Amino acid sequence: MCEAGLVPTPVFSSTGSAFIRAIRGVFVLLMPAPVICFGQQPCGFFPRRFLYAKIVAARRLKSEIGGEVVFFLHDSDHDPRETQTILRHLRTGESATLNFTFVNKLQRKFSPLFLKRIPADWPAHTARQLPNYAAPRWVDAFKQTTATNVADFCLEMYRAMGLLEGIRVVRSGDPAVRRAADDVTDFFVDVPHAGEIVRARFVNGALKLHEGGDRYIELPRAAFTKEQISPTRDSRLRWMQSVIHCTHYVCGAGEQAYLNQADAPEITFVPRDPIDRSDEAYTDT
Repeated sequence: MCEAGLVPTPVFSSTGSAFIRAIRGVFVLLMPAPVICFGQQPCGFFPRRFLYAKIVAARRLKSEIGGEVVFFLHDSDHDPRETQTILRHLRTGESATLNFTFVNKLQRKFSPLFLKRIPADWPAHTARQLPNYAAPRWVDAFKQTTATNVADFCLEMYRAMGLLEGIRVVRSGDPAVRRAADDVTDFFVDVPHAGEIVRARFVNGALKLHEGGDRYIELPRAAFTKEQISPTRDSRLRWMQSVIHCTHYVCGAGEQAYLNQADAPEITFVPRDPIDRSDEAYTDT
């Protein structure tokens, strides 16, 4: 009993505070750790500066909120222009555009990047030009890269440059990723054609290769599985998110224009860092 006019002292005040702290701790443990993702095709054997800017933004965000960083490498793309590498001459400052060569025209135009094979003489030929455009350590890294397809070569170079340390890479060409992804209605299919594997658009039940303009090559009907399917630009976000489950996505200027954020309302979209000469190759020390 309390004396009249006196306010009772809470007996369990310290215990209550401990209980609240414990509840907060449980809440934090139950919250998913942040997954910070950025996506990009292989974009040159030296990465373009806009990719470097995405990496910088993702690392900074991780330093602020924790979690992990994931690089969604869209190596299923087939456009050979994606891997153009624009370099500046170290002495004159003039720009030059280098790119992979390919074993045949069909593969160059239509095969996924992870299946575009590199001719045996291309690395040595390109290495002879690089001292005019890149520091010796990057030239050495290039010479030590032994991958035989375009996507692997780019990825090995990015790792050799130290850009992907501590970053998990998820590839759209990985059969396990494709099996795990949600079904989408807008997609490409990797199918055999004329001795190569090509990436054909599935349109109204038909498999088509885009020749340019309004010209298409229609391929024979063929059965296919999820392991052969990759998303289009418009379905890529939802397809990717069904596998990665990211909480944050670092997006480039172009992505901001076409990504349908309503497809993944649970994601916080973060613009990449601004960077000058964004289409040129990153070769800074």
